[in-house]
Amino acid sequence: MTQLQAATVWVGLHVLLMLYLKFKVGATRNRTKVDFGAGDNEQMQRAMRVQGNAVEDVPVALLGLIMLAFLSAPLWLLHASGGVLLVSRILHAFGLGRSGGVSFGRLVGTLGSVVAMLTIAIGCLYFAFQ
Repeated sequence: MTQLQAATVWVGLHVLLMLYLKFKVGATRNRTKVDFGAGDNEQMQRAMRVQGNAVEDVPVALLGLIMLAFLSAPLWLLHASGGVLLVSRILHAFGLGRSGGVSFGRLVGTLGSVVAMLTIAIGCLYFAFQ
């Protein structure tokens, strides 16, 4: 497997996650009968925040992962970063989707996302100057 193939696997898996979150918002809209925005509906607000949080983090992290692949970063770094990011985003979505407050999934998901993004950022800087 090449570096670009490895990055592409993680991009594909994250796109599936993003589609799931998108459909979850649509299903919540249908169930709550909120056609636009969130209204005063807590379920709708939470579903939108789960998707919104992923939209804030996932694209920039995947861009970094792709750049690492183009810079021939080691496969283990691509897989570790992509895997930690995916698991973290799933945990975060599950935790925030269940409760607006602090939860195990939200806490670990946030920390894991930060670790993955920081690893990707440092990797990009390191390999850019190699």
